[in-house]
Amino acid sequence: MAPYWKSPRTALDDADPARQPLQRRATLVRHLDAMRQWNGDAEDLLTHHRAQHRWISHDCLQALLAMRPPTLVEVGIDTLHDLFSDPALHDDEDARDSALVELELWEQDWTAASEAVNAQILASERNAARSLLDRVESRPLTDEQAHAVICFDNRVQVVAAAGSGKTSTLVAKAAYAIHRGYAEPHQIVMLAFNKEAAKELQQRADRAFARAGMAGAAVEARTFHALGLAIIANATGRRPFVPDWAVDAALGFHKLADLVDRLKDRSHAFRTQWDMFRLVFGRDLPLLGGAMDADGWDKEGTGYVRTLQGERVRSVEDCVLADWLFYNGVRYAYDRAHAFDAGAEAFRQQPARFHYPDADLCHAHGGQQDALRQHAGRRTIQTSSHGLRMGWAFEDLDDALSAGGVEVDPNPDRDIPDDGQKPMPDTELIGLMRTFISHAKSNCLSLGDMAERLRAMPDDVFKERHRRFLEIAGPVLQAWDDALDEERAIDFEDMLNQAAEHLEQGRYVSPYRLVMADEFQDASRARARLCRALVQAPGRFLFAVGDDWQSINRFAGADVSVMTRFRQWFGQGQVLRLEQTFRCPQALCDVSSHFISANPSQIAKQVRSSTPSHGPVLQAFQVASREQITDAVGQYLQRLHEACLAGAIPAGRDGRLQVFVLGRYNADRAALPSNWKARFGATMEVGFLTAHRSKGMEADYVILPGMLDGAFPNTRADDPVLSLAMPSGDTYPLGEERRLFYVALTRARRSVAMFTVVGKRSSFLDELEREGAVQVTTIDGKPVREERCPACGTGVIVKKSGKYGEFHSCTNYPRCEHKPRTR
Repeated sequence: MAPYWKSPRTALDDADPARQPLQRRATLVRHLDAMRQWNGDAEDLLTHHRAQHRWISHDCLQALLAMRPPTLVEVGIDTLHDLFSDPALHDDEDARDSALVELELWEQDWTAASEAVNAQILASERNAARSLLDRVESRPLTDEQAHAVICFDNRVQVVAAAGSGKTSTLVAKAAYAIHRGYAEPHQIVMLAFNKEAAKELQQRADRAFARAGMAGAAVEARTFHALGLAIIANATGRRPFVPDWAVDAALGFHKLADLVDRLKDRSHAFRTQWDMFRLVFGRDLPLLGGAMDADGWDKEGTGYVRTLQGERVRSVEDCVLADWLFYNGVRYAYDRAHAFDAGAEAFRQQPARFHYPDADLCHAHGGQQDALRQHAGRRTIQTSSHGLRMGWAFEDLDDALSAGGVEVDPNPDRDIPDDGQKPMPDTELIGLMRTFISHAKSNCLSLGDMAERLRAMPDDVFKERHRRFLEIAGPVLQAWDDALDEERAIDFEDMLNQAAEHLEQGRYVSPYRLVMADEFQDASRARARLCRALVQAPGRFLFAVGDDWQSINRFAGADVSVMTRFRQWFGQGQVLRLEQTFRCPQALCDVSSHFISANPSQIAKQVRSSTPSHGPVLQAFQVASREQITDAVGQYLQRLHEACLAGAIPAGRDGRLQVFVLGRYNADRAALPSNWKARFGATMEVGFLTAHRSKGMEADYVILPGMLDGAFPNTRADDPVLSLAMPSGDTYPLGEERRLFYVALTRARRSVAMFTVVGKRSSFLDELEREGAVQVTTIDGKPVREERCPACGTGVIVKKSGKYGEFHSCTNYPRCEHKPRTR
């Protein structure tokens, strides 16, 4: 017999027409009773939550929807309409209308209905919990903050602008959860990025609870790694050992350097591959058609790249080929040929030509790949840009040289001429390898996984460079894990992944109902995995607070896509925003927001501020040389000192101005005048921090002394090989450096002063000036008018004197030799 719900007419009805009305009426009664029961339960649930002021969470709504009678769901709404609207099946018209009302209630959007109830709860709780929300922090919570605190969905992400009070919101959330009975204090954990942040978060929470009259309700703040360690110990009965070199960045670097040295000593092949990467493949190729990063420019303004042997070649591709030949001991001559194009009335570049006298071979690079052929009595080979990126060019060249009687001889000890380009330093490659290991382990990627990623990359990527990096990364990664095994130890990434696995497999049950993650923009995939595992059981809550615009810890495994793709990571979730800042004046918010928003893959925000301005929010000063920066910074501080004494600007919060000198590197500390305390101590407190260390801090005035080309931004910040171990969450050029600069700008409560040098101006400063956000002046306030060098693009054309009289040249000489022909 066919199931009754397959059709409004059953198989039995068809067999006995006389029984059809009875069967259909019985079906109607069953469906109507089931529908009334569920509708009543649903309305009771909404009414109960409204009365109790308790948020209807995603889990709660899904549990309600899962209780819908399956037969009603399977019948389909059209069939139910036919059945419920049939007048022959009802005693009277009122009964039919009542049935249709139930059907209409059943059909309604229950998600929208629950959201409407939650909106009512939000409004009522804003008043009902006002006494708590107004005193839990030093200032009453804003409406945005209160919304984030009251919203008790299972997964909530708060995207918090710089200075918008995210920590206040986080600790207020913990207090509210206890106040409203969502969780007991021991069922709440606050997770921070490092020990220092966890300590500060704990202190903030303790003070907030004391203000709210909840001093006995202690909530624990921990680092992700401390929690991971505790979970592993609980699940296995043994607390794992974590060596200092697996925790401390400097010790970890030295440990890895030692492991690499051992690999070199044990294996000549590894040493050859390691140095081959440093000397030949240390520089990435631009994408096909992309701009070249030149080493210098000649007098005509043509860019060139310098090889290990010291020649000037026309492109990075030619340089890679030349350096491969040099490293392998192959004698060659390089010809940078041009030809006159009569049609265009200009010289056009021909394929570069290498000549190999020992093999009687001519090699043309550029154009389409051709077969080896005889030409004018000399053997010729041609390689292409595509073949170079794929690695085929090296194989073809090796074969051609061998056929000419020349065998390649890779030699790590071959001396580099004094005028040759310096290769990638060992220290740089070791640092890159340490970052790579952190990402690979954090993302649980094997060498096979990363090789598959390499195969899937587009062909305009320098795949051969990625392949050779994987070739040396394999032994290094194995040596790192072997060193851990020798000490029966684990590292930071193991701590997170193993803890998450114990939770996922049920070997440890999370005791937490509310998991709160601070600085979520700096979460790695392993941290996100641990958070997800901690709240995998029904009725658990994750509250993650951060700002993707301030994600600056990629070197430590941070993955900004965890923040920007929150719902993909956690299946569902509310994404709320804190867009009112209490720090920067609106003009500085506008400039910094416009700058960072150039990256379209980030979360859009409209940052608002009521903080008053005190003069220009951005200033930029240019001096003649690096040596003059410290004196210029001193003059700027002197002006602040005098203005404060004269009452032209108000004192800071503690009676003195607070000033940060923020460097891209620790070496920028030299810009801080050593005698500042004796000169300005009465009116201001001046301190130095790196931009990374300044995160979460603020000052009245910020000084950026290192706005120089190649320094800020660091143009070598993100090596493309890291993409093998990381997701494609952020591919925007210099994305991490832009976020670091945004962090530096938004530390200021009043103004930012930037310092640069003639001909060395940072590309970020150039961008701000092009956008009209700032004008570069001398320290005396005179506008800087200069002619940018058309060749290098960073230097400026200045007048000089020589033995033949005055001439004009670029300030980047000798790197840029360009001299304008006419003035």
